Amino acid sequence: MQANLFRRHTVRTRFCSTPNPPVGRMASVKEILMKHTVSASVILLLTACAQLPQNNENLWQPSEHISSFAAEGRLAVKAEGKGSYANFDWTYRPPVETININTPLGSTLGQMCQDKGGALAVDAKGNVYQAESAEELSRQLIGFKLPIQYLHIWADGRRVAGAPYRILPDGMLEQYGWTIGRTAGSEGKARILQLDNGKLNIRLVFTEIGMPSETETQEQCAARRR
Repeated sequence: MQANLFRRHTVRTRFCSTPNPPVGRMASVKEILMKHTVSASVILLLTACAQLPQNNENLWQPSEHISSFAAEGRLAVKAEGKGSYANFDWTYRPPVETININTPLGSTLGQMCQDKGGALAVDAKGNVYQAESAEELSRQLIGFKLPIQYLHIWADGRRVAGAPYRILPDGMLEQYGWTIGRTAGSEGKARILQLDNGKLNIRLVFTEIGMPSETETQEQCAARRR
């Protein structure tokens, strides 16, 4: 009985044992394991970085003083499944802010201006429309309240001070019922400003931003002086 058990044990031992692999083969196995280990480490590191929460504390600081600027670019507005496109030139020099909407050929479709006296709009025929605010004026003319009086603040990457707001996990701003996204260039100047309130989507693509060419500060909109 003892001999049989010994023989069985010996057979199992021989069956489980394997010859030592050649040195070259062992080296290649180590290299493969090392490569897989490095790859797995990189994947884990990238995954961990992707899951790190964004630090949004420095985004959308409250507005204090927005410097004067002159900008040009393209405008796209989508509402109820329909889109409109135009060019714009925009001058902000407190207390006057003027936005001209132009055709691709440069003809003026309309102008929106706001100053201490309120807001006014001038259409292509020269008709003038007035209201206490640009938001109310846009509602009267096109049926939508456009947050025109805040655009220069959001374009500068800031939020309206003293007004409720929320910064989303992706870094976008929610304020006055609008979700605002901003893409900046290497110098920090706005390249794209996008606004959405669920019904209306506005997208401004800036092709040029600089200082206004006029050196004299105007106190009121040009249309008021006609």
